[in-house]
Amino acid sequence: MAAIVDPLEARLLPSDQVRIALVVPVSGVLGLMGPCAINCALMAAEEVNARGGVLGRTLELVLVDGGRPAGEVAAEVAGLVAAGAVQAVAGAHASDVRLAVVAAIAGRVPFVYAPPYEGGGQAPGVYFLGETPDRQFGPGIAWLAGTGRARRWYLMGNDYIWPRLAHARARRKLRDAGATVVGESLVRHGQAVRELGRVADARPDAILLTLIGSDLVAFNRAYAAAGLKAVRLCGALEEHGLLGIGGDATGLLYASMGYFRGLPTEAGVRFAQRYTARFGPEAPMLNAHGHGCYEAIAMLAALVARASSLAVPALDAVSDGTTIASARGTLTLRNRQVRHLVHLGRADGLQFFLEKPFQ
Repeated sequence: MAAIVDPLEARLLPSDQVRIALVVPVSGVLGLMGPCAINCALMAAEEVNARGGVLGRTLELVLVDGGRPAGEVAAEVAGLVAAGAVQAVAGAHASDVRLAVVAAIAGRVPFVYAPPYEGGGQAPGVYFLGETPDRQFGPGIAWLAGTGRARRWYLMGNDYIWPRLAHARARRKLRDAGATVVGESLVRHGQAVRELGRVADARPDAILLTLIGSDLVAFNRAYAAAGLKAVRLCGALEEHGLLGIGGDATGLLYASMGYFRGLPTEAGVRFAQRYTARFGPEAPMLNAHGHGCYEAIAMLAALVARASSLAVPALDAVSDGTTIASARGTLTLRNRQVRHLVHLGRADGLQFFLEKPFQ
């Protein structure tokens, strides 16, 4: 088994175990991803502990709410590191939070970041498991534009670093595909639906959506209610979000992610079976953000085991070639990043039909 403790308990009650700050949103616009992310991280820690832990010690998770303002999250993580209450950080949360956390911990402990992100951001002890925009959106853009259905694109996202840089890369991919950008909106959290009229007036064939969490849900619900019919390609839509939208049967709603709950592979099926056996059939649905937290804990454990150390220089020295097995298959770090298949899923009611994987 593995323990989950809160930050105050971690500070007040020292432990001889390896404690990892698990930074996931349990509030705010991304709060809906928290329950599955916590479950998946816990399952990974329990599996590591069942194999004997790392450095002869078991893993414990210290839950940090990553849904708060970036400065608040970073200050809490930095305080835990400074107090010796955690020896590593793992998480799935927005990139502005990641940047603040990386600056605050300043390479003192390792940090594995799971979700898709904007690229760059290399720093000592920071390891990335998610897709960059070229990998995440490039193949889907080329595929959708190549059908002839999607020549005029609107770019719609939240106003922070990931959407801004993702849109810049998407413009290049769209130009290469012979498509044009007819408009762009970057909005504060809670403001996405207000842009619906502007999007409709641009008459796009397709919309690239880099909205996140409840904003993505609200926009897609409003879009469907308005009877609009453009193709929508999402970078943060997963199973919980699709459920929040109420499903979609138009055949026009797509998501591009490294993992979907319905991956028809042996590794994917086995992972889903283990998750259900551990948390029951009514547990929060598996999704990419949650599964990413499983991978983050597993990768941290693999790095520490390979280096026989928690020190960042030792971990960086052995990071290339460090490998884990997850529902996506075998993942291997190269230059502190992972390159793996990206799947294009089309919403089919309350689930995703996986159109095809891309290298």
